[in-house]
Amino acid sequence: MDQGLQELGEFIQLSMPEAVTEVIQEHEELILICALEKCVSLLTFLRDDSNCLFKILSDICGVDYPEREKRFDVVYNLLSTRHNQRVRVKVFCDEGDLVPSATAVFSAASWYEREAYDLYGILFCNHPDMRRLLTDYGFEGHPLRKDFPLTGHFQVRYDEAQKRVVREPVKLAQAFRSFDFMSPWEGVSNTPIEDQKTHNTCEKDS
Repeated sequence: MDQGLQELGEFIQLSMPEAVTEVIQEHEELILICALEKCVSLLTFLRDDSNCLFKILSDICGVDYPEREKRFDVVYNLLSTRHNQRVRVKVFCDEGDLVPSATAVFSAASWYEREAYDLYGILFCNHPDMRRLLTDYGFEGHPLRKDFPLTGHFQVRYDEAQKRVVREPVKLAQAFRSFDFMSPWEGVSNTPIEDQKTHNTCEKDS
């Protein structure tokens, strides 16, 4: 355990006890678990306090845990060039929860939050422009959720007859999820590969 990170974590938790619910050190990285409604206050403190000076927001991303009560993590990665340190802030939220926008603290948060909304459906309140960022107009769902179908709902292609790009529902000729990697047209076999080879060899010998 890094003594410097441990002391920094204890200092932050003592300074912001209502915001920081837990301090974790994993793989020589400091992780702060933050209360949802206090995330902007904590980010402001981390940016401005002389012992922190985490003035660079490297990233904001989402993590999906569908089986959990609070389904999503919102993860903020911060960098202090003055102290040559990094810190990770995690906030837990569920579908429909409003996460306070960090755009007033870090201007770079704008596109990161739009990306998290687009790909996970995480909503940020007081964001100046809460629109999708990466998916197309009319896109349904959020593609990085673990329950989102691998094929999506719609596909686009160029239609030679209409001389334009058309958008249409995805149509699968068969249930591709039952494919067997040995023979995708025959479905999944419950017999292990080695047993199949032995069985086939015995049939030929007999």
